[in-house]
Amino acid sequence: MSLKIRLARGGTKKRPFYRIVVADSRSPRDGRYIERVGSYDPMLPKEHENRIVTKDERIQHWLSQGAQSTDRVARLLSQVGLAAAPAIPSQTKQNQPKAKALQRLQEAEDARRAAEEAAAAPAEEAAAE
Repeated sequence: MSLKIRLARGGTKKRPFYRIVVADSRSPRDGRYIERVGSYDPMLPKEHENRIVTKDERIQHWLSQGAQSTDRVARLLSQVGLAAAPAIPSQTKQNQPKAKALQRLQEAEDARRAAEEAAAAPAEEAAAE
C-alpha cells in the first residue's frame, strides 16, 4: 500500500480550507483517509499562526513508515521546519530557440562582426596616412 501525505479540500466555494491527511494513494482526493495530521488555511495571512497547523510527531511517524508527501505538502512542511524544501524543477526549454535558429543567429552575429571589422579597417588606414 502506497501512502501519501496530501491535502484534502474542504470549505466552501471560493473559501478553501485544506486538511493535511495520510491516505492511500489510490483513494480519491477528498475521500477516505487513514489519519488527519494537520490543516492549512490559505485565506489567512502568511504570518498567522493558524495558517499551517500540524501534528509534528505523527507526520514524522508516517514519514518514517515510508509515506511520501506531495509537492505542495512538502513545501508546507518545509515552511514549518519538518522537512527539507523540495528542489525546484528546472524550467522547460520550449521557449528557447531551436538548433537552426541558434545557427542563424550565430551566422548573423558573425556577419555583423565582419562588417564592423571591414568598416574599421579603412578608417585605421586613413588615420595611419
